Amino acid sequence: MKLLVECYSGSKADERPLRFELNGRAYTVEEILDQWYEPNATYFKLRADDGNTYILRRDNSTPEGIWTLSSFRTRPS
Repeated sequence: MKLLVECYSGSKADERPLRFELNGRAYTVEEILDQWYEPNATYFKLRADDGNTYILRRDNSTPEGIWTLSSFRTRPS
C-alpha cells in the first residue's frame, strides 16, 4: 500500500518519518521504535498518534523513494 510521508531531513534527506497519510487519514509519528536496513530499503517501526504500530518501508532503489506500508498492528485493548 503506497503512502504519502512527510520526513525530517537532518544530515541526510528523508532521515525519518514525521507524518504519513493512509487511506485519506493523516497520522503523526509519536515514536520510532526500531529502524533497519536492507540493500534497497529502509524500514521504520513506529507508534502513531492513534496508538497503533506501523512498519513503513522506503524503497531506496529509486530517486523518489517510494514509501509503502509493510505491517500494521492495533494497540492492545
